[in-house]
Amino acid sequence: MLSRLRSFFTAVLGPIARLLLRMGVSPDVVTVVGTLGVVVAALTLFPTGHLFGGTMVITVFVFSDLVDGIMARTAGRSGRWGAFLDSTLDRFADAAIFCGLLVHLERTGDTVGAAFALAALVLGSIVPYARARAEGLGMTAQVGIAERADRLVSVLVATGLVGLGVTPVLLDVVLVLLALASAITVVQRMATVYRQATAGSGGTESRA
Repeated sequence: MLSRLRSFFTAVLGPIARLLLRMGVSPDVVTVVGTLGVVVAALTLFPTGHLFGGTMVITVFVFSDLVDGIMARTAGRSGRWGAFLDSTLDRFADAAIFCGLLVHLERTGDTVGAAFALAALVLGSIVPYARARAEGLGMTAQVGIAERADRLVSVLVATGLVGLGVTPVLLDVVLVLLALASAITVVQRMATVYRQATAGSGGTESRA
C-alpha cells in the first residue's frame, strides 16, 4: 500500500536529499543515523511509557529510510552494498521497536500484549529471511499480505494513539493482527518456494 506513495514522498523529501548531497553527506551515513535514532528512541522512550513521544521521534527517523534511497538514486550510487546495508539495519530498527513495546507492555502487566509483541518480532524477522533465502537459492518469494512499511505504520499509529489516551486494547489487537499477518506471509512464501522447487528437476537438496 505505502509503496504506491513513493512518488509523493520522493517529491516532498527530494529537496532534503539534494541538500544533504550538496553538504557532502553520503546515503550510508543517513541510513546509519536513522537506524540509530529509531533504536535509541524505541529502547528508551517506549519502555518508560512515552508512547506518543517515542512514536513521533521514531517517525522522524523512519523517514530517513526514504531520504537515503532518494539520495542514492539522485547521486547514481544505488547498488548492492546500499541495498544490503539498508535491509540489514531495517532488522535492527524493527527489533528495537517491538522490544521497546514488549518491555512497556510487560511493565504495565499486559502479558498478552507482550506475548504478541514477541510473536510479531520473531515472525516479522522470519518474513525477510524467507525471501532472502529463496533468492539465494535462485527462486523468488515476493508474496505476502503485508509489506514491512504497512506493518511498521500500523504498529506506530496504534502506539501513538494509545499514548494519546486511546484504550491499550487497540495496541494488543494490532499486535495480534501483525503476528497473524506475518505468520500467513511466512506460509505463503514457503508455499511459493515449494512450488518453484518441485517444478524443477530433482536436484540434490542442501539443508543447513
